[in-house]
Amino acid sequence: MKVTTDACIFGALLAESSQLRQSQSILDIGAGTGLLSLMAAQNSQAKITAVELDEEASQQAISNFAASPWADQCQLVNSAIQTFSANNTQRFDCVISNPPFFQQSFKGDDQRRNMARHTDSLSFTDLIKAISRHLANSGEAWILLPVESTPRFLETAAQERLELIKKMGLRSSSLHPNHRYILVLKHLNPDKPQETQEKTVTIYDQVPHYTDETRQLMSPYYLAL
Repeated sequence: MKVTTDACIFGALLAESSQLRQSQSILDIGAGTGLLSLMAAQNSQAKITAVELDEEASQQAISNFAASPWADQCQLVNSAIQTFSANNTQRFDCVISNPPFFQQSFKGDDQRRNMARHTDSLSFTDLIKAISRHLANSGEAWILLPVESTPRFLETAAQERLELIKKMGLRSSSLHPNHRYILVLKHLNPDKPQETQEKTVTIYDQVPHYTDETRQLMSPYYLAL
């Protein structure tokens, strides 16, 4: 569960946002081995707090941070976000998460993989409550989710007065429907409701050949395309 193409594109689109580039503090919920934290650090001067429950993934993230040019920006907290949130009131300019998203799905024998992929360890309700608690009033939260999980997630987000301002679809090719959404949320301001901006990113012309858009997005990060 170290790197996926979807997560890389998520990080690249996040890095293009003015919100991230201007952020002084970033919270990465479910940081895994630190991919998104490092992509964020590469494109900002922010101090990044990466929270990861799995101990082995946390140790890998610590090693990755230390080996990078951005070691002084990134801090790893080996904890459940629920525990972190219960003991921390800090608000962040940007909150990012590629969370567990399968609900009541078939599980394999690898318990650590199950934890990384299923919502048992981090429900959408707990995730959204953590986002609402830690997101600065003018901040943005960026979340990567499967298409089928998105309606329930947004319903729960609305209950915490978070509004959707951007929705970016990821699809494998022009012949395929979207399989992931990148959702950008802010605290609701009833006096200034925002219209949701939408776009779609097509990853491949023909697998495994990337589209020009994907190549442009990923060129600052991949050694070769």
